[in-house]
Amino acid sequence: MIEKGTDMRNNKGFTLIELMVVILIVAILAAVLAPMLTGRIREAKWTEGRAGAGTIATALRAWCAETGVDQAAAPAFSDIGIENADLQGKYFNVGCYAISDLSYTAASGAIAYTITVTPPASIGGAAKTLNASGTWSDGR
Repeated sequence: MIEKGTDMRNNKGFTLIELMVVILIVAILAAVLAPMLTGRIREAKWTEGRAGAGTIATALRAWCAETGVDQAAAPAFSDIGIENADLQGKYFNVGCYAISDLSYTAASGAIAYTITVTPPASIGGAAKTLNASGTWSDGR
C-alpha cells in the first residue's frame, strides 16, 4: 500500500510499455536494414569476379605486347599465362570468364577486347562485361 505523500519517482526500472516500444523500434530497423545488407553481400561477392577479370585484362595486354603480332582471335587462358587455378575463387571459377571481341594492332599498340563475367547460380543476376578502357557494363 502506498502511503500518502510517497514520491513515485523513486521507482527504478522501465515499464512494460517502454520495453515494448524499444523492441518495436529495433524490429523496424532490422527489417529496413536486412534488404540493404543482402545487396552489399552480393556486391562483395562480385568483387572476386571483378578481380579475376582484371587479372585476365592485365595478362591479355601483356601477351599482346609480348607477341607483337596483330591479333583478331581471343587466345585461350593458358596462352596468356593464366592457369585454371589462377581464376579459382570461392564464388567464381575459370568457367565464369570469357574473352571476346579482341583486336590488337601491333604497329599502334591499340587493343580492344571484352571480358564477360557470368555469375554462378549462388550469386545470380546478369553477366557483366569489362572492356579495354576499364569500363564495366554496370557503370563501375
